[in-house]
Amino acid sequence: AEELGIQASPEEVKNKIINHPAFQKDGQFVGFTEYKRILDWNRIPIATFEDSIRREVIIEKTIRWLTAGVAVTPEEVWENYKKRNESVEMEYVVLDPEKIEIKEVPSVEELKKYYEQHQDKYQLPERRSGIYVFLASEELKKEVKVDEEEINKFYKENQDQFREPAQIRVSRLYLPYNEKNRDQVLSQAQEILEQLKSGQDFATLARQYSKDDKASAGGDWGLYEWEKLAEKEKSVIKELHQGELSDIIEIDKAFVLLKVTEKQEERLKSLEEVRAQIRSTLSEQKARELAHKRLTKLLRAARREKDLKSAAQKLGFTSQETGFLKAGQPLPEVDPSGVLSQKLFELEKIGAISDPLFSFKGEGIIQLKKIEEARPATFEEARAEVQRDYLEEKRKEKARLKILQLRQKATQNSLEALAKQYGAQYNKVNEHKREEYLGIIGENEKVDKAAFTLPLKEISQPIFTEKGWVLVKPISRKEVSREELAKVEKEERAKLLQEKQNKILISFLAKLRERKKVKINYNLFNQINDDILSRFQKQS
Repeated sequence: AEELGIQASPEEVKNKIINHPAFQKDGQFVGFTEYKRILDWNRIPIATFEDSIRREVIIEKTIRWLTAGVAVTPEEVWENYKKRNESVEMEYVVLDPEKIEIKEVPSVEELKKYYEQHQDKYQLPERRSGIYVFLASEELKKEVKVDEEEINKFYKENQDQFREPAQIRVSRLYLPYNEKNRDQVLSQAQEILEQLKSGQDFATLARQYSKDDKASAGGDWGLYEWEKLAEKEKSVIKELHQGELSDIIEIDKAFVLLKVTEKQEERLKSLEEVRAQIRSTLSEQKARELAHKRLTKLLRAARREKDLKSAAQKLGFTSQETGFLKAGQPLPEVDPSGVLSQKLFELEKIGAISDPLFSFKGEGIIQLKKIEEARPATFEEARAEVQRDYLEEKRKEKARLKILQLRQKATQNSLEALAKQYGAQYNKVNEHKREEYLGIIGENEKVDKAAFTLPLKEISQPIFTEKGWVLVKPISRKEVSREELAKVEKEERAKLLQEKQNKILISFLAKLRERKKVKINYNLFNQINDDILSRFQKQS
């Protein structure tokens, strides 16, 4: 903003403040006296607050300047509207090549021929070796003590860590209908409801009648997945008590029955429940502080002598050699996350010594000793990888031929039955939108294209994805018209414009970070990340 000369005028700052929600009452600015009282009550000096508002205005103006040239065409609005509102009911099968058995062992001649045809693919990356000293937290914990006073203090100051959030577990029975069979499906829903009220098991009836992805699990939507359901369903769920059953709920082209199988209010765990966890956390903290103190002393000596091994020997530490490693390669017993080897590749010259490095199991220092440059791999060096790739290609081709056979038979047989016969995975989706995640497959543009463009009931040609070969069969589609778009075009255009502006802004910020040489302290990030993960693991 400073480079562009963008500023905020006193009038712009004033307008921002008097329209701020915190200073509104009955749609009007509360007045200067009340404005000052609110800031005083929150211990915010007026000058500090108004400077933050000035900066906010400048940032908003800068963003508007950066995104002023962004526009959307009518066709983009139409395609985006279709993407968000059109859906397809579809079946699909996935045949994973990994399930194809290759009995014949390839000969050396076959492997050499494959290697020669794909020689550029086989490269040995740069490798580096070093000397390291590592202090394991578990060993250092034996040297530290945690008393009851420390535990009590930690509990009082960190109670948010020990709150168990409210939990609701939900089961659902989903009965889709179309214009012709709505009354019939409603009658079925009423019969099922009566059975449930008479004591029939919800899970059993869900497996028998429900038509969504959770039917095979007895309709169980777990503790969190149910939050993806329609707002109408979620509002009913929040009103139900544990064990309570809903009435029939009508949502888009379906009738739904819901049951809350578990419901637990938020609660604070007692000190007795978390005492062991707190002791472990404090022991970990103290062990890491001790490790850092000792390694800092070792680092000064090592840099003074320009040799980590020699300094470690003099101070009573044990040093070890890494052997040649690739970037990020783990040292299993010491550093499973590969922090030490990654640092080897960041050191700029042989002899350079790192700062103390935090990993999940402790803290260490590493010195770069040797560099082996990247080069093409010989056949013998790459042989295992060549054989793996050769067999993978064979399996892929065999799987393709197998799924073609399945496709030929699918005109006379059900896809589900054929999937079992051919060792493929079958799935059915009642409502899939473009770019949505598909079970087994994930997101795939080619699969989406087939689902939304193929004639109904026609089976696609095999589509190769990361999960294997896929056949898609669209059953029905919910489509939208340009007339429907015309009713909401203004809102749709505004949403899409905002999305495009956000993408432009994110891209600009990434380039700006690069230009301004903003660096991320990944070591600190990993340290915080590992610390948090270790706490969760201890809690579980």
